[in-house]
Amino acid sequence: MVRSGPRSVAGQVFLLQVALVVLLVVCGVVALVLQSERDTSTEAKRRSIAVAQTFAHSPGILQALRAPDPSKVLQPLTEAGRKSAGVDFIVVMNTKGIRYTHPLPSKIGHRFVGRIGPSLAGKVYTESVHGPLGHEVQATVPVDDAHGRVAALVSAGLKVKNVTSEVDRQLPIILAAGAGALVVTTGGTALVGRRLRRQTRSLAPEEMTRMYEHHDTVLHSVREGVLIVDADRRILLANDEARRLLELPADVEGRTVRELPELDPAMTELLVSGREAGDEVHFAGGRLLAVNQRATDRAGCPGGSVVTLRDSTELQAVSGRAEVARERLELLYDAGLGLGTTLDVVRTADELARVAVPRFADFVTVDVADGVLHGEEPGPTATDMRRVTVGGIRDDHPLYEKGRLIDFLPSTPQARSYDAGRSQLVTDLSAAQDWQAQDPERARQIVEFGIHSLVTAPIQARGVVLGMVNFWRSKREPFDQEELSLAEELVARAAVSIDNARRYTREHALAVTLQRSLLPRTLPEQSALDVGYRYLPAQSGVSGDWFDVIPLPGSRVALAVGDVVGHGLHAAATMGRLRTAVHNFSTLDLPPDELLSHLDDLVGRIDQNEACPETSGEIVGATCLYAIYDPVTRRCVMARAGHLAPALVHPDGSVAFPEVPAGPPLGLGGMPFQTAELVLPEGSQLVLYTDGLIEDRTRDLDVGMELLRRALAGHPDRAPEESCGAVLEALLPERPVDDVALLIARTRVLPAENVADWDVPRDPAAVSGMRAAVSAQLDVWGLSELGFGMELVLSELITNAIRYGSDPIHVRLIRDRRLICEVADASSTSPHLRYAATTDEGGRGLFLVSQLAERWGTRYTDQGKVIWAELGVPDPGAVPELGGFLVDGVDEETSAG
Repeated sequence: MVRSGPRSVAGQVFLLQVALVVLLVVCGVVALVLQSERDTSTEAKRRSIAVAQTFAHSPGILQALRAPDPSKVLQPLTEAGRKSAGVDFIVVMNTKGIRYTHPLPSKIGHRFVGRIGPSLAGKVYTESVHGPLGHEVQATVPVDDAHGRVAALVSAGLKVKNVTSEVDRQLPIILAAGAGALVVTTGGTALVGRRLRRQTRSLAPEEMTRMYEHHDTVLHSVREGVLIVDADRRILLANDEARRLLELPADVEGRTVRELPELDPAMTELLVSGREAGDEVHFAGGRLLAVNQRATDRAGCPGGSVVTLRDSTELQAVSGRAEVARERLELLYDAGLGLGTTLDVVRTADELARVAVPRFADFVTVDVADGVLHGEEPGPTATDMRRVTVGGIRDDHPLYEKGRLIDFLPSTPQARSYDAGRSQLVTDLSAAQDWQAQDPERARQIVEFGIHSLVTAPIQARGVVLGMVNFWRSKREPFDQEELSLAEELVARAAVSIDNARRYTREHALAVTLQRSLLPRTLPEQSALDVGYRYLPAQSGVSGDWFDVIPLPGSRVALAVGDVVGHGLHAAATMGRLRTAVHNFSTLDLPPDELLSHLDDLVGRIDQNEACPETSGEIVGATCLYAIYDPVTRRCVMARAGHLAPALVHPDGSVAFPEVPAGPPLGLGGMPFQTAELVLPEGSQLVLYTDGLIEDRTRDLDVGMELLRRALAGHPDRAPEESCGAVLEALLPERPVDDVALLIARTRVLPAENVADWDVPRDPAAVSGMRAAVSAQLDVWGLSELGFGMELVLSELITNAIRYGSDPIHVRLIRDRRLICEVADASSTSPHLRYAATTDEGGRGLFLVSQLAERWGTRYTDQGKVIWAELGVPDPGAVPELGGFLVDGVDEETSAG
């Protein structure tokens, strides 16, 4: 104690000095950093504005923007300007924020990071953003055309760390000064402490008096008895609480332990022995005392012992109840952690049974209204109750089995609990006649099994009773009123989760129903592809995955797979709009790249039209892959917009991923889409899918692609439906987190004998010869009854091509599920159906075509256009299967005519 005082004073002085020095250093650093940040920001904004305005008003920029490839012209200029001006980037963009230039060429064509609205309004706008180069200060200025309209935007900026700062020069000085002050402080404190230790030998008298007063106050105020016994077993000190607990006389101090007849003999022997004791229980004066005794002959102290006494009479009385309360609180805590881990009614009920058995009940059964399992509202009475959980300490119990549908009688505790919404307690099942009335034989078996007590608690949420939980006991004491409250609390914790699961089930079912209604129910009839498909909604909610198979003129088939970003009803509704748009665009017979361009414009319009405060920041994003397969030429043309590349299974069983140019996702705009053309051998399998199939949080994309390749490889003869099942089994977890759309199409080839084509000279006299040739071909195919109609159709189409078209003129006849005729020429003019007046000499040809043909139309090619018409085959079932085609579900051998 003598040396601790000076040392503590010196330490306190030292800590105070250190705190002051550190505070001064921190204040100086903070002030320097704040001043430097302000200067840095001002300098960065000034330089960014000057460079951006200079480049925006530089001559020739408007001509560069009008060039076919602005990036090619502007990128070298911006890089040269950036280096000479000392900025980190100069970005030229269009009015939609798509970059033409950037120091990182990979960022060209992407959306600008920052606000462009003020600059589009003609203002100079500065801001601080975290862009591709890091923390940047940038200025955006408009580029006006000759009419004063904003034609483009220019943004220039610097990385904040590149602006010269005074912090780097002044910070070492401040830190060095602080370190010097700390060294001086440490030395001074050490000298003062040494002098105090040398001069201080003992405490002052007033300090001794204050210490004694504190000691005496504490000793006589605590609610624990204290005795100090010396080596001769003489009482040196007894505080007030020890005198009260042991009923000692006032002159006890100085007397030996054996001179005190008030002490219990066992207590006397403990004090005389001086042995160590820890919370030993002794009786004294009708009290139950917990006694601790420790020897004092340690560290040079005089011999003897210190005894502490604590009255534990009330503690022992309530210890039993406290243990019960602790167990109940622990049970409720575990219930809070273990209940409601999933949005599933049955699993939540199982979790409740696991928590309650065997800590609260020996058996637990959970009954819910049958409609709750399907997300519906429960009924008004306890009928149609489905037992969803049965759990207990034994499996050979006679309780109703899981899955049983039960109609509880109105007199049973279950029905009363359901109707009134209050718990029911049955302490003796053997004497409860109303309970036994439900099933007397089953009740007898339950009683004989040893189950004697029941608590039925309603599952109630938002004022609606969803079912009831039955707690049964056989090995423990019957339930009492306090345990009734505990049962209600347990069920109340589960009720909210069960109701949430019910509502989720209903909403999920509605959303899945909506999404499935937007997807194709059945695939259309066509002969070009043998198709298998799968669609699996995610467990967490619906998404925007979709697929489609669309027959096109000329026996061709279009395949489409897409994915809308996000989950929920909004994504599903957007998916429906895009699928409808693909159907509409496909009727125009557009190439894949043009169709994706139209879809891209549509998604952009959706973003603009739905922009509102409620949906601010929500930008519709979607991907799509569109392919067209022609069974006559075996050509497959495809394009993709931000979608994953398809897989191709060759007839030998090998798997490849064709190089299809990757276009940007739909909605970005400004970038063209490109097509890839493949020639597919007969029997090839084209596999289209969405990202939910191969992407997973636990694996890389490359791993998913490799798993897909392995699942497809080595099975060239496997049917597409079987391949779909094998792929899903190999790649998907038990509960996928994202929607999955999978489409596998095996190619077929239309045999050469089912196709006839002729080159037609541009001479009206050639029409009669073509009629004769077509009639002869129909006789070979056994379709002579279609000759008259086909001759009229071809005569009109060929005559129009000769009169209004351009060379070369080509006629093709295709025998498939329908009889298809095509007339191609090199002109791009399209015929239009019109109604001729009675006095008109012409204008009735296409009207006759529309009346004789089931469908007709025009499609454009790189060489011109094709006018096509389809005539129905009188008896499709009588047409033999050609080239392995499956006609009307019957697989027939190839016939040659």
